[in-house]
Amino acid sequence: MVTSDPDAPPAAPVLTPINGILDLHAFHPKEVPDLIREYLRSCRAAHITEIRIIHGKGKGVLRETVHTLLRREPMVRNFRLANDRSSWGATLVDIYPPGVPLPPRCAPASKAPVLVSVPGWYRLLQRIFVKR
Repeated sequence: MVTSDPDAPPAAPVLTPINGILDLHAFHPKEVPDLIREYLRSCRAAHITEIRIIHGKGKGVLRETVHTLLRREPMVRNFRLANDRSSWGATLVDIYPPGVPLPPRCAPASKAPVLVSVPGWYRLLQRIFVKR
């Protein structure tokens, strides 16, 4: 069993290139909110307005976390699930370019589910494989 030494120096930060693709597999879930906000800011500063966030398929917990963060972020113009071979394992995000004023965006008032247009085959897979 491996235990962490409290006197050990903190781990070196993970350097992520700013290329418009963010793979969340290398990060702890508690790091995701700050990571996504900072990555979006860095992409906007680098004039990258189309971003791919890879969260994986799994049970959808991380995907929902990512989508909740994106709904609250004012620089996000829109987002959608990838429509390629990764399907619901990645989210495509469009952000406003630098120099464009950001519209005000408030947090959703409740935890009510937000209707997102998803393909019928995805809803079928959810009913088959996801236990609620």
